[in-house]
Amino acid sequence: MESGFCSPRTDAFPAGLRVLVVDDDPTWLKILEKMLRKCSYEVTTCCLARDALNMLRERKDGFDIVISDVNMPDMDGFKLLEHVGLEMDLPVIMMSVDGETSRVMKGVQHGACDYLLKPVLMKQLKNIWQHVLRKKMNEGKDVESYESMREIQMMISRSDEFDDGHQLDGVELGATRKRKDVENGRHDDQDLVDPSTSKKSQTGLVC
Repeated sequence: MESGFCSPRTDAFPAGLRVLVVDDDPTWLKILEKMLRKCSYEVTTCCLARDALNMLRERKDGFDIVISDVNMPDMDGFKLLEHVGLEMDLPVIMMSVDGETSRVMKGVQHGACDYLLKPVLMKQLKNIWQHVLRKKMNEGKDVESYESMREIQMMISRSDEFDDGHQLDGVELGATRKRKDVENGRHDDQDLVDPSTSKKSQTGLVC
């Protein structure tokens, strides 16, 4: 199998992530393209799965991740997923209005890295870079090369900066960092609690 996974540009990652979106619904294509561009991603859209597959074959190393609808007229998303997995080994995210467990499981079994329900949320799209990074990290473990691991560290560093400084519609993207700060603050508060106050609370006595 010839891998079509190309290292994202570490100097800008995750901004500039190259995303191929496949959906036979032109309205959804426009919506997703607009949302992804707000995430500073490079977006290519395609309304037919077969055309998307041909594009992937012609433009080797041209994309970092694929987002595909499940239900399409010429070839369903699961079939496209199989081809991409066998020929390019790119991370693929499936999406559908159908959230039935069996369909979600089918997507996962076919190799999808995620399964999104329409309408897709902005916070879901902004985090798709994590699948690309995870893929790169897995490859780094296999290769075990210094250059590969250094590249991964650069990608992680750039993604942290992206989360800290990038905003979408006034929403801060650094959710993970915020959560860590909250957890650290909670631990700090616990350390500052007066032991005598804790005992009073436990016994229900008020002085």
